[in-house]
Order: sequence, then C-alpha cells, then structure tokens
Amino acid sequence: MSDTWYEDETGPMVRPYTVTRGRTRPATAHTFDLMSRITAEAAGDSEPRLDHARSSLLELVRRAPRPVAEIAADADLPLTVVRVLLADLAEAGLISASAPAVRTGPDDPGLLREIAAALRRI
Repeated sequence: MSDTWYEDETGPMVRPYTVTRGRTRPATAHTFDLMSRITAEAAGDSEPRLDHARSSLLELVRRAPRPVAEIAADADLPLTVVRVLLADLAEAGLISASAPAVRTGPDDPGLLREIAAALRRI
C-alpha cells in the first residue's frame, strides 16, 4: 500500500473536500490540537470498513503514536482534512488523542542558543 495518494506529474487524484465528504470541520465534538498525540486503539473483532483515506491514516498511527501535525505531513494532506478524518476514526473508537505535554519549568537557555545557532546556519 502506498502512503502517497497522487502522482508527481498529475497532482492530487482526489480533492480534499471529496475525502472529507464536503466537511471542513469534524462532525463530532472531537477536536485536535496540532501537537495532540494520536494513538491507535487495540483492533477489535468487528473493525468497521474504512475507505482508503481513513485506513491510511489509521495505518500511520498504528506504526507509532504521533502528533497531528506529523500525521498531516506524513499523509501529505491539509491539516483540516486530517482533523476531519481523525475525528471520524475517534468516533469509531479506533484512535484516541492525548493533550500535548505542557512544560511549566524554565526554558533551557543552552537549548535555545543551540536552536538559534542552527537556524542561523540555515
């Protein structure tokens, strides 16, 4: 199964609004922050039949839990589309989301200097 849904020469084969069935927002109360960590739930005996877009996202999450932003980048889909599809998967009980970890301590000045130096080199 290929992780990309297009060919370089022709562009996307299916438009995002088709993948989400015209929705621009999740149909449920599920909302996902860019850094929300998405984890696949254990597969049950009667897993619902999923279309290509949703099954591809689920496969990405099953490989390893990851943040929403990384899923969108790996799937090469707009963030809005990924949020709608993830909400569908959450509604089906196939994934769960945890809030991003919040640091409350002081920032590490050494790390910040290292990041600034790396950005200057770019």
